Amino acid sequence: MKLNELSDNPGATQRKKRIGRGPGSGMGKTGGRGIKGQKSRSGVAIKGYEGGQMPLYQRLPKRGFNKPNRKAYSVVNLGLIQKFIDLGKIDIKADITEDALIASGLVRRKKDGIRVLAKGDFTSKATISVTGASQGAVDAVAKAGGTLTVTTPAAAE
Repeated sequence: MKLNELSDNPGATQRKKRIGRGPGSGMGKTGGRGIKGQKSRSGVAIKGYEGGQMPLYQRLPKRGFNKPNRKAYSVVNLGLIQKFIDLGKIDIKADITEDALIASGLVRRKKDGIRVLAKGDFTSKATISVTGASQGAVDAVAKAGGTLTVTTPAAAE
């Protein structure tokens, strides 16, 4: 096979539609837009318009509230921490801090802190200090013989 013999599969490529280029093209005169009316004109944006009737998105009531200064935590499960300890990516002899979790690759970024949840089995006797933890996670680490301390982040107010 030579370079000049290469070709695409039949029907794989189609030519660009040339709109408004005369009657012979089949896309002349109205250019595939039909006749008259708002949609045949240029600059039309009627996505949510319902012909003067109150649109659905305006008829439905507004609900809820998004707190503008809410905290976003990176979430880690105890089972994953145990898995990384077993793989040797987290050193159990030293304290497991948020920076250690990031360095091991378990957490990508700290955000407003790291929160530990109790999903999974935890068997290592480890000392963990993070920004937040569920009560189940604290109990599970204590049951394994370790300690999980929750530190308050430095006040950035």
